[in-house]
Amino acid sequence: MTVKGKVHKFGNDVDTDVIIPARYLNTSSAEELAAHCMEDIDPDFVKKVQTGDIIVAEDNFGCGSSREHAPIAIKASGVSLVIANTFARIFYRNAINIGLPILECPEAVKNIRAGDVVSCDLSKGVIVNETTGKQFTAQPFPPFIQNIIDKGGLLKSLA
Repeated sequence: MTVKGKVHKFGNDVDTDVIIPARYLNTSSAEELAAHCMEDIDPDFVKKVQTGDIIVAEDNFGCGSSREHAPIAIKASGVSLVIANTFARIFYRNAINIGLPILECPEAVKNIRAGDVVSCDLSKGVIVNETTGKQFTAQPFPPFIQNIIDKGGLLKSLA
């Protein structure tokens, strides 16, 4: 699977409370969660994000509580991929479980800026900054995990 989109860049320790603030956890509607995605760190995020866009962040993305609401909100907002230096362990697994592609690639994070257009071949882990022409390689998921992501999440992969 290949994805391509404009980059929204964030720093270190983006926790689940800023990805989807706790005041919106009274719903399980993906669309409602998406409407409030990232609003405590970037109030205009939902106005700017387009289907296919990519989040790039530094260390420990998704730290905090174990809520699945965070990757659901990101995916439902239209984000096709999150690239970070590192992910919090529970966010990493929740992202896979709901079918949100994620990649760890510090070199890409260092060389990609907000607004750049990036494409990625998820099966190969090849990330291309279309704006600068630079290419980076991340460790792709093994086929069984890529299958979960390709099918839209763990439950859908079992059907």
